Amino acid sequence: MESTDTGVQGTAPPGTSRGPGAVANPARWVVLAVTLSAIFMQMLDTTITMVALPSLQSDLGATFAEIQLVVAVYSLAFACVLVTGGRLGDIYGRRKVFLIGMLGFTVASVLCGAAPGSTFLIASRVLQGMCSGLMFPQVLSIIQVTFSTKERPKALAMYGASIGLGTVLGPVLGGWLIDLDILGTDWRAIFYVNLPVGLIALCLGLAKIPESSAEDSSRLDVVGALILSAGLFSLILPLVIGREHDWPGWSLVLLVLSPLLLVEFFVYEKKLTKLAGKSPLVPTGLFKERSFTVGLIISVVFFAGIPSFFMTFFMSLQIGFGYTPISAGLVSLGFALLIAVGSARSTAVVKRLGTKTLAVGTGLLLVGMAGVIGTLHWAGSDLHGYQLIPSLMVAGLGGGFFLAPCTGIILAGIRSREAGAASGMLATVQQVGIAIGIAVAGILFYGLLGSNADGAAQAAVPQLRQDLAAAGLSEAQQDKATAGFETCFHDRMNQKDLTETPESCARIEQEMASTPAPAEVKEKVQAAVLGEAVPEARKTNFGDSFEQVVYWQIGCFGLSCLLVLALPKVRPEDVGDVPGGA
Repeated sequence: MESTDTGVQGTAPPGTSRGPGAVANPARWVVLAVTLSAIFMQMLDTTITMVALPSLQSDLGATFAEIQLVVAVYSLAFACVLVTGGRLGDIYGRRKVFLIGMLGFTVASVLCGAAPGSTFLIASRVLQGMCSGLMFPQVLSIIQVTFSTKERPKALAMYGASIGLGTVLGPVLGGWLIDLDILGTDWRAIFYVNLPVGLIALCLGLAKIPESSAEDSSRLDVVGALILSAGLFSLILPLVIGREHDWPGWSLVLLVLSPLLLVEFFVYEKKLTKLAGKSPLVPTGLFKERSFTVGLIISVVFFAGIPSFFMTFFMSLQIGFGYTPISAGLVSLGFALLIAVGSARSTAVVKRLGTKTLAVGTGLLLVGMAGVIGTLHWAGSDLHGYQLIPSLMVAGLGGGFFLAPCTGIILAGIRSREAGAASGMLATVQQVGIAIGIAVAGILFYGLLGSNADGAAQAAVPQLRQDLAAAGLSEAQQDKATAGFETCFHDRMNQKDLTETPESCARIEQEMASTPAPAEVKEKVQAAVLGEAVPEARKTNFGDSFEQVVYWQIGCFGLSCLLVLALPKVRPEDVGDVPGGA
């Protein structure tokens, strides 16, 4: 079966590559700027949202499950449309599909910013992810047909830099926009910032981007795409919101249905592969290639680690330790910068180590995550963000060594003519891995916050009793106050929305207000409970829970390291440069 370009990989579409003798497009650098603005916004909207989660949860009164969905559904919708989006560009024109995606992404960004509630925001994020899936696969194909063989490496280098820049700037830019609170927009500014960029890109794109399509474009596998999407959503949705609703029957039904749908997808694709003139979403002959099968598993497992880490990282720093969004973003900057450094140096490392480069990357990530765990355990409730920076820098360097060459190394081990389809599927499962990782890490993290609450409250009690005694309370009054504090803290950490005030906490506040005591004593008691004990218990609880959930990332990166050993060994010179494979 002939290979079909999905527009995701770095190979030129058949019949459209520009040779050195072709006439250069005078507007080619404007075309590049327009297409790279799309990549930049897509990468930015993956990382920028992480730092905004505590702010939007507080503003919208969202539950833990709902803020997880804000991140997860974007990646999931992106994944479900990605390969089909590449085929649409091949058939109907890459310029047309790119601009439709850009328009939809811009509109969806405005809808996200104007969201009156969490459900509306989640639905808008689904639309945003789908439009990303339309835009993303067109970019490399547009670059291939716009630039000559001589200029293409420079354009592809700028493509890779846009991905790195979007990743680096996401948390910092998001924190800065939230901190500025422009016209009272708070977290909404992280979505509104896409509006001017999108409008300028649309106008320039309409005027400057040339139209192109594939000469041998294949038909759409709509049925396969629908089955795959249903299977993935049936897996992710109950994982994210099932725990919050005490695992209702429908969530268990979806979890059982998901593997059945994914098996049906494989059976359908296998049947389609055997039929002449049909173009399956995934040619099943690829599964006979060890590099492809192992590479898919590595992509899911590895990408389940990094985004889920930063979701819990930003929640812990901001809600647990009281960091502002901008200060939390700055703590993560070392990680992002070292990813950029590692990515830039990865080509030289691959030339020396080949496949082993991925093992080095995952090994450094394991060292970095172990350092995070050690720092959290050592510092406890006295943690300062800067203490995490050395470990995050080590992890970031490892991330760069893995992310940049990952797709190129996997594709180098594929000997069939289906490398293009393999590249598209790898990009798809990377997004699926992000969604799965966020779902699982969320279950673990929010469950740990509840189970660790009692221990965190008890750790704050000795100091609380000293402060209450200094305020003049009797032994019996201290017992009553500390018991009320422990109950209140337990209830707050075990509810769905941390911004709500549990009944037990409201009752304590009423009792404190009605207790016959001098105003000075009441102020001291209130300061002891709310000003000292509650923040101390919260720091301990979030620190302990974050420390324990990092073992999920340890597992992801450790398993990825082992799976790398199962990849076929490829020579360094066989590893092609596949920009954006990460």
